[in-house]
Amino acid sequence: MSLIETKNLMAFYGDFQALFGVNIILHPGETIAVIGANGAGKSTLMRSIAGVLRNEPGAILHRGETIGALSAPDVMARGVALVPEGRRLFPSLTVEENLLVGRHGRKVDGPWTLDGVYQLFPILKERRCKPSTALSGGQQQMVAIGRALMSNPEVLLCDELSLGLAPVVIKDIYAAFPRIRETGAAIVIVEQDIAQALKVADRVYCMMEGRVTLEGRPGELDRADIHAAYFGADTHELA
Repeated sequence: MSLIETKNLMAFYGDFQALFGVNIILHPGETIAVIGANGAGKSTLMRSIAGVLRNEPGAILHRGETIGALSAPDVMARGVALVPEGRRLFPSLTVEENLLVGRHGRKVDGPWTLDGVYQLFPILKERRCKPSTALSGGQQQMVAIGRALMSNPEVLLCDELSLGLAPVVIKDIYAAFPRIRETGAAIVIVEQDIAQALKVADRVYCMMEGRVTLEGRPGELDRADIHAAYFGADTHELA
């Protein structure tokens, strides 16, 4: 059985339609990447799966059960955690307090405790008593990932992890993902960086203008096909 599946998923912001019949599937233990340019609908897809944006009940399934109309806390309680775009830390809380917030929505036994997160990101242990506003962008992203892991999710949704970060910082963050996968969590990564997405994913979905335009395994996807699916037919070549 799939962990997460969307079926003809539509999403709206008022009268504006952001997703048009999106179908994706995530299997246990798998990492998938969702790539696409700005405005492709990637973040809307993550918000929909996480329950931040409500949908038709049957448009999203978790282990075969409909969750499209559930609230974000209810989705998190089922084991689906979101690392949101922009990190969204609580500025009035310390690093450790921000991490502990992740335990409130889902208190289950598992590998991810404060010690586990500090082993994954040692710099956070050094700065655990600092306010989140005192951290660099990369360190804030580590806190956002750690906060989501504290719920011991079986599905980790990561929205635009590399946005605004230096390449060396991005490398450090992605270096943590093999350890996360070892614990059994399935991962969905939203990325604009095509090369990074292809490195870490078992399968890749490309989106453009609210639709899935290409799907496949990284080694099977042709560069020209990715280019067309990402940008459309009449654009410059990929850098």
